[in-house]
Amino acid sequence: MYLLTAATSFEMDAFRNHVSGSDGNLLVTGMGPMETALRLARCLEGRQGNLRGVINFGVAGAYRYPGQEQAAALLDICLAEREVLGDFGICLQGEIEQFGDHLQEIPVFPMDPSLLAGSRRVLAGHGLSCRTGVFVTVNCASGTLARGSMLGRMHNGLCENMEGAAVARVCREFALPCLEIRCISNLVEDRDPSGWQLNRACQLAGRAAALVARHLEQHHD
Repeated sequence: MYLLTAATSFEMDAFRNHVSGSDGNLLVTGMGPMETALRLARCLEGRQGNLRGVINFGVAGAYRYPGQEQAAALLDICLAEREVLGDFGICLQGEIEQFGDHLQEIPVFPMDPSLLAGSRRVLAGHGLSCRTGVFVTVNCASGTLARGSMLGRMHNGLCENMEGAAVARVCREFALPCLEIRCISNLVEDRDPSGWQLNRACQLAGRAAALVARHLEQHHD
């Protein structure tokens, strides 16, 4: 079985709309990397032998920056190739400087390649195209285009969230494969919630996660 994780009940409820009888395999982690790491680690203690992996899902904000190789649009489904702890370092006015070589480098966590490839096939089979790329986990959501552009350029990031790297780090600790699915609810720009698509993005992320989880449980990919 797979454990399904989301930051909020709002996101998890969207998943429940597409499944039944799975409450024992669902975890609302809370927002942010600290609460996520704590709740997920406590959940996994003693359970990893019963789990084949963890599927983390929810919403994200899409980056916009000059020279970007690809950009996600509102309501795009995105799969993480890897997660990076984006604002780990020394925060300066217009940049985040890495610590010296003698200290820890920015943590980067690759997603499980077979889960990633299998999920793309499943979503494509249901007529859902998706983007893949680097997801950036932040401690503080970016509220300006300048900060989002800086983080996006720094990490070649596709989108940002506040939990993904924590989930991936805990999964590494417990030797569990990890997959991350997110739907773009907003662009990372000078903050303007009037243009956000939070409700619809939650529903789409929940549906995508349900399709992938159902397939994995049935076919043991």
